[in-house]
Amino acid sequence: MWSLRDFDIGKPLGRGKFGDVYLAREKKSKFIVAIKAIQKKQLLKAGVEHQLRREIEIQTHLRHRNVLRMFGYFFDEKRIYIILEFAPGGEVYKILTARKRFSEVQTAKYIHDLSIALGYCHSKHVIHRDIKPENLLIGQKGDIKIADFGWSVHAPSTRRETLCGTLDYLPPEMVEGRPHDSTADVWGLGVLAYEFLVGSPPFEAEGHRATYRRIAAVDLRFPVCVSERAQDLIRKLLVKEQAKRMKLADVPKHDWIIFHTTSQKPTSAPASSSSR
Repeated sequence: MWSLRDFDIGKPLGRGKFGDVYLAREKKSKFIVAIKAIQKKQLLKAGVEHQLRREIEIQTHLRHRNVLRMFGYFFDEKRIYIILEFAPGGEVYKILTARKRFSEVQTAKYIHDLSIALGYCHSKHVIHRDIKPENLLIGQKGDIKIADFGWSVHAPSTRRETLCGTLDYLPPEMVEGRPHDSTADVWGLGVLAYEFLVGSPPFEAEGHRATYRRIAAVDLRFPVCVSERAQDLIRKLLVKEQAKRMKLADVPKHDWIIFHTTSQKPTSAPASSSSR
């Protein structure tokens, strides 16, 4: 069993609702990791300790190159420490904010990899429910990684939060209070593809109610910078009727994805030393 004595703790990488994330090195192996230090008091106050336990159980068993690896956890009197893979490229949200938007080549590569990773999660009966740029990190080789499986302590952002996720990413079924299933992640992938290409989410509007209305109506409008092929993929992901949304397994077969992931070599996102 690990303890804090087994690690050299480095600079803070992010600050969250329940604690902070730090760069760390395991003393014996010299292996670099990220450690989330979560305050027990805050967890109990929010009543999410059972959720944390369940999410640790889930993520410890996930093994995929595009899913952030969780190596284990330990605790002391005041905190629970979660040992995670360190993603030196930092948060996709910060890179996207700095760049304004991603190219079609880069977006296609990311959406291709995320569709396969989400398909893997679903095969393990894990629905992420909160796919958005803040919950995606860039690994050492420029590969995108899904992080924060529900017990997120990600860095604060300017986005509007609701009780069950980030407003702009909620699917119509959640907005309308209907049951949701794994296709909520398919919707999230569509919103993500749009935001990567445009620089803002598709249903953004003044105030919560107006955004809810646009989501429920699937009021999708594309600027001229988005190609016809990219629009076609996004329209197939952002379908109101859950059963009619594109299957994740079909995303890598879409001609826009094939065109950009086979005919050209995508450039990887630059490492951001200030982000986690």
